[in-house]
Amino acid sequence: MNYAIYCTDKPDHLSVRMDNRPAHVDYLNGLNAEGKLVLAGPTLGEDNKPTGSIVIVEADSMEAAQTIAANDPYAKAGLFASVEIRGWNWVFNKPETTTA
Repeated sequence: MNYAIYCTDKPDHLSVRMDNRPAHVDYLNGLNAEGKLVLAGPTLGEDNKPTGSIVIVEADSMEAAQTIAANDPYAKAGLFASVEIRGWNWVFNKPETTTA
């Protein structure tokens, strides 16, 4: 099942985000290599600066999605004021899978 992880940054924590970005990107690349990452990207404020993240993962359970969220270097660095995880159903514009 897919899970959407909605993360909101703490105010005035842009430096924490930037300092931990390389580790965060490496973490997401690892999830992608494992076939767990569906999509990811930052949310933006009016000034186009990051205000949080949306990460959608494929996981076996809510507990597995919570573990993925907790292991994100941004979470470990204390960047987020809040994290909310919900089940997510990808309906539109889903890439077609092909069989060989």
